[in-house]
Amino acid sequence: MVGWLFKRLSWWLVVWVCQLSALEVVASSFMGVGVPFCSSGMVCCDEVSCGLIWLSVFITGLSLLGSSDILMGEDKSEMFLIAVVSLCLILCFCFSADSLFVFYVLFEFSLIPTLFIICGWGYQPERLRAGKFMVLYTVSASLPLLAFIFYVFSVDGSDSFILLCGARKGLLFSPMLFLSVTMAFLVKSPMYGVHMWLPKAHVEAPVAGSMFLAGVLLKLGGYGLVRFMGLLSLHGSVVYSFVICLCVFGGVVASVVCCAQTDAKSLVAYSSVGHMSLVLGGLMSGSYWGLGGSYLLMIAHGLSSCGMFYLVGELYKNYSSRMLFVIRGSVGSLFGINLWLAFMCGLNAAAPPSLSLCSEVVLCISLVSHSLWFSAFVGILGFLSCLYSWLFYCNTQTGGYPVWAYSFYGVGYPYSQSAVCVSIIFPLVGLSLCCEYGKFF
Repeated sequence: MVGWLFKRLSWWLVVWVCQLSALEVVASSFMGVGVPFCSSGMVCCDEVSCGLIWLSVFITGLSLLGSSDILMGEDKSEMFLIAVVSLCLILCFCFSADSLFVFYVLFEFSLIPTLFIICGWGYQPERLRAGKFMVLYTVSASLPLLAFIFYVFSVDGSDSFILLCGARKGLLFSPMLFLSVTMAFLVKSPMYGVHMWLPKAHVEAPVAGSMFLAGVLLKLGGYGLVRFMGLLSLHGSVVYSFVICLCVFGGVVASVVCCAQTDAKSLVAYSSVGHMSLVLGGLMSGSYWGLGGSYLLMIAHGLSSCGMFYLVGELYKNYSSRMLFVIRGSVGSLFGINLWLAFMCGLNAAAPPSLSLCSEVVLCISLVSHSLWFSAFVGILGFLSCLYSWLFYCNTQTGGYPVWAYSFYGVGYPYSQSAVCVSIIFPLVGLSLCCEYGKFF
């Protein structure tokens, strides 16, 4: 009885600590406007770091709140709690590290608790194969980055982000060497063409694993590009244009694939590829608006995709399936899962007023300013984003409710659904209304 009570108290204590810590990060970021916080040359937090640290802590609390079935089912809940908290700490230290080598170690070390969550609490036997795909893709692509860090340290005698960005204008590299260095971040984001690990990992991961993967772990690639682009000087070259074209075209292809998906989790996973393609295109454009729009879209996508994966997990509890031709007839109570699904599909499609709309408008301006040829692809990408979100919502609402499915009132946990979804919707809408207080615009 004492152990049962202790596990529940520790679970809910971590949820509340995460949410209070998220509020503290927001308050701290506005106390030092425009001034990076550095301590002993090891920690460096600027606007980008504070936003992603807030996202990590915030989604940690939501992932635990959305995984209450693991706590109720006594499915090694203490080990699950340790894995989630350790992943959150690793991500927070990674986003605030000033050393290139420490950043790389934490960048790779985040795979261990993620793999532990996928393999330990995944749904299908194929989760081991999915974990192998994820590790092989990310680790093999990051080995040239480690060699680059050692090279920089041997030349400059330091691996500090601040000292290196202030001391040199950038290292001259050949296009192939540039791609090999940045490939670790392009795979992690992921860029279309090196994205196959992502749908496999999402499909096999539990709810908390999918929320972390889409909400925070994909942002490690964008954050790494923000930090390392200042050390490389190939802006305006052919390789930049090639990567931007591949990102934008790949986002369109991934959105087309979304429209043909029958698995709900795969649909949301491929939509993440489309959204992160815009982020990579904005970062590679090299403009100030591209940086700001990419940062805002990383925050917006982290929240909206987190909510989508949570609701897909709730639908799986009722139907015991993720197939869209099985998940039907969920329209019912006005304040049930259908209401939250309508909100999340709208926010995922950048419906106003949302932070997704603001960030995508800024990124469209950045990409079209880089080249007018991108205007058609960006328009198609926006249309397809609305199309697959609308198809997903309509397919899950229409039709007759299966007689063999569980009742929404018996399994749905309406209070936890409301808490998670309102916690996601509020910052997505609220941040769009106060973008003028942002430090990029």
